[in-house]
Amino acid sequence: MPVMHKNSTYNCRVVFLNKRILLIRPKLLMCDSGNYRESRWFTPWRKLRTVEDFYLPRVVQKHTGQTIVPFGDAVIATSDTCIGYEICEELWTPNSTHIPLCMDGVEIVVNSSGSYMELRKSTIVLDLIKSATFKNGGCYLYSNLRGCDGQRVYFNGCSNIVMNGSLIKVGTQFSLKEVEVTCATIDLEDIRSYRNAIRSRSSSSSEPYHRINVQDFSLSRKTRKIPDPILTEYKCLSPEEEIALGPACWLWDYLRRSKQGGYFLPLSGGVDSSSTACIVFSMCNLIYQVCKDGDIQVLNEVRTIVGQQNYFPPNARDLCNQLFTTCYMATENSSSQTKKRAEELSSQISSYHLSVVIDKVVSSVISIFVGLTGKTPQFAVYGGSPRESLALQNVQARLRMVLTYLFAQLMLWVRGRQGGLLVLGSANVDEALRGYMTKYDCSSADVNPIGGISKSDLKMFLRYFRAKYSLSSIDDIINATPTAELEPLIAGQITQSDEADMGMTYDELSVYGKLRKQNYCGPYSMFCKLLLLWGDQYTAEQIAEKVKHFFRCYAINRHKMTILTPSYHAEAYSPDDNRFDHRPFLYNVMWPWQFRCIDNKVEEFNEKKNEIPRYHLSIESNRSEKYAVNV
Repeated sequence: MPVMHKNSTYNCRVVFLNKRILLIRPKLLMCDSGNYRESRWFTPWRKLRTVEDFYLPRVVQKHTGQTIVPFGDAVIATSDTCIGYEICEELWTPNSTHIPLCMDGVEIVVNSSGSYMELRKSTIVLDLIKSATFKNGGCYLYSNLRGCDGQRVYFNGCSNIVMNGSLIKVGTQFSLKEVEVTCATIDLEDIRSYRNAIRSRSSSSSEPYHRINVQDFSLSRKTRKIPDPILTEYKCLSPEEEIALGPACWLWDYLRRSKQGGYFLPLSGGVDSSSTACIVFSMCNLIYQVCKDGDIQVLNEVRTIVGQQNYFPPNARDLCNQLFTTCYMATENSSSQTKKRAEELSSQISSYHLSVVIDKVVSSVISIFVGLTGKTPQFAVYGGSPRESLALQNVQARLRMVLTYLFAQLMLWVRGRQGGLLVLGSANVDEALRGYMTKYDCSSADVNPIGGISKSDLKMFLRYFRAKYSLSSIDDIINATPTAELEPLIAGQITQSDEADMGMTYDELSVYGKLRKQNYCGPYSMFCKLLLLWGDQYTAEQIAEKVKHFFRCYAINRHKMTILTPSYHAEAYSPDDNRFDHRPFLYNVMWPWQFRCIDNKVEEFNEKKNEIPRYHLSIESNRSEKYAVNV
């Protein structure tokens, strides 16, 4: 909890026993990376191994009977063991707190953490904790938040108990339960034996911590109980499972807090919108299961949302029909294949599905422009310029957004229910990075569950989801060519391709995104790294052009991140500039200095490649006789 000490606010762990506060332990290191901005609110405690007097507020004094309590970096000594505290970021730092704690004889380290979910991150957390106790010995209690804090991140739980480098117990990663307690029985003598066997370990050189003595209390029990065994075969959830569960829990939390009547999704029959639909169906399965298991709180929230006080979901599909409305919005540029895929998926998950043709609306808007200017724009296939073609595509996309909000506000009224629907976006993280979306089109929404997930991970998720729920319609969705369907068909067939329009593949986009964000690469350094990664596939000139094209598109479209729909954070290379990726939204799109460096490097690379190399080889025989051979 936040505690103000000498007019500075600290993020603290408050330790209490039988209504008496034993210690207020302030956090030593703030976290300001990723989505965290902790130093904006709190001050780090810099007085290591120091304790001061803290004067309790009177409202607390009357409950505890105390006036002054210890405040600072200390540990708790009971009659049978010693307990130390590490708070969140202190586990991740190179100079972790658990090292000096364990060297001073602390046997149990307790960490209260707020670590948000990212794909493939759980394995890293478990490895950090196991490594901490493998080197030092001891028992580590890691208690992580689980749930949504009303923002873009989701805390995935996975609280655990680790001893001497081995997992003992692990809590559930994703769940709708409000509280979960993970318990284990350990033998303290195992810690002492483990540490004593590490002969290089010596506590005599460590600086002592101030000990808060609680000699009248013991953690151990007189009754004999067998310690819990080591978990030898525990595996963290796969990325596909994390996508199925994390965004689903996040959507449920948003829905129950907002007290809206469900979700509305423009379903195009492509990978992105279909993934979004499957995540909503996953949410319905989670809700149905906890209701079936007797969770009264979730059941009451469902009844409030659907407006039926006696409603009990008979199955997940019935609940999906109550909470989820999908709509296929066609124009003359839409194909029969995408319409069929959208209808089949909606049928298999039982969403309340609509299908509408919006050509009249599009024609009406274009006619206003023609009437005013006397000019009629044409698509590129009919001889129009790129500007004309792009404007005609954007009109369709933006009108879908307008109609989406109209339907979202009125569809429950049509069905005889109270309230409105929340609009779901379905633009993936790669499209946001590239800016491959129309500003204020149907990517604009209330929330976006896939906005932090890559295209390749979404396809992997759909394959997993198809097998889990036997959704045969997903087969055609995965195999279809990604397309926005905003340009005219030729002989009834789709001619537009997303990857062709972008000038890069989705796999390439993932590589660009990771190099840009996680490896901190600008244009020149990205080019140098890609020379090594892609040098056997492309020439230096081709790699240079690819990097330049990406950064031109990135710079031109960066402004779209300022209005990006709030998205579920799942990927470490997300371009979301709300909290995660604070960068300018206005760049010089020509990147003159960086691109000139790339051109010089290409020239230098080609000159070296054309040189006749001379090598000096030194060959050493078994008798240590050296021979020089010139090639």
